[in-house]
Amino acid sequence: MNKTINNLQSTVTCPHCQVSEIINFEEGAPHLYRCRSCSAILKPKSGDCCILCSFGDRDCSSSEQNLAA
Repeated sequence: MNKTINNLQSTVTCPHCQVSEIINFEEGAPHLYRCRSCSAILKPKSGDCCILCSFGDRDCSSSEQNLAA
């Protein structure tokens, strides 16, 4: 199932170096992300669907829909 998130902006904070970055995701939440500061590869935590749910300041819209179900 493809998840599409339109014009979603989130602040992602790297758990390794604590640097935060505002990221725009227009085509869907990523499952992998490389920190621009320390180059660590961020992967979703167990039970999360994407890096926004794990490291962002807001969940992706698919999580909000799952909670409503």
